[in-house]
Amino acid sequence: MNDTPATEAALPEQAAPAAPPAANGAGEQRDYRPGYEIVAERILEFIAEARLEAGDRLPTENDLAQTLNTSRAVVREAVKILSALGRVRAHKGRGLFVADDEGMLITSRWGGFFRPVDLDHVLMLFEFRRVQEMSASSLAATRATPAELRTIEVAMQQCRHGFEHGQVDVFNQGDDDFHEAVAAASHNTFLVSAVRDARRLQRQSSAIGIHDTFGTGTRLAVEEHEAIYRAIRDGRPDEAAEATAVHLDRTLEDYRREIQRRLFG
Repeated sequence: MNDTPATEAALPEQAAPAAPPAANGAGEQRDYRPGYEIVAERILEFIAEARLEAGDRLPTENDLAQTLNTSRAVVREAVKILSALGRVRAHKGRGLFVADDEGMLITSRWGGFFRPVDLDHVLMLFEFRRVQEMSASSLAATRATPAELRTIEVAMQQCRHGFEHGQVDVFNQGDDDFHEAVAAASHNTFLVSAVRDARRLQRQSSAIGIHDTFGTGTRLAVEEHEAIYRAIRDGRPDEAAEATAVHLDRTLEDYRREIQRRLFG
């Protein structure tokens, strides 16, 4: 960990202005992206390219605003996003720092090089998730206790409730609980840690450029969760692994399209 100011490292190129609204026949603005989202991406790129570690100091909000050719208010909003992600901490009177808690996602292992706005990194992350979660669900089908099965079922039901009632936060929490509960039922500590870390990394990508709305595949996700749960409950490890693969492969395709549309045009 290093408290040396990082202002000497090269900052990313100036942030491009947000794309103007793209009008269509219905008057929708589908391609507009707020400036603070773009600036948040640039700050994340800076952290990755400068190979900053937990506790390292970032440039001040004023310095970032000047370098990225934007206002301090926009930088402040970007910092709020990154603070919520656990990537940045603002200490009053001291400045901005790369986060040094669990939100930094074990930087010594992969949080330090993962770039949430790099599509290749996102695709590799899904490959990683597929391997880990197929194994976890297969093991859960032979090891889950009645209490663990109930935890998985409750999370599955929470996802369905959130979707049916249009409550995105409820669905998202249920989604996290579901995947972590399946991992816990594998009774493998390393799988639990890997699944948790990978999902936290994915949330970083989701928070940049992807708003809190239901995607076109949310209904399918609810059904896929139920298929995974039933296979685990019935003690069918091969079917549990296959259902998990179907779920993650479909989620990846949805995610790929959304990332490309929102981040790459």
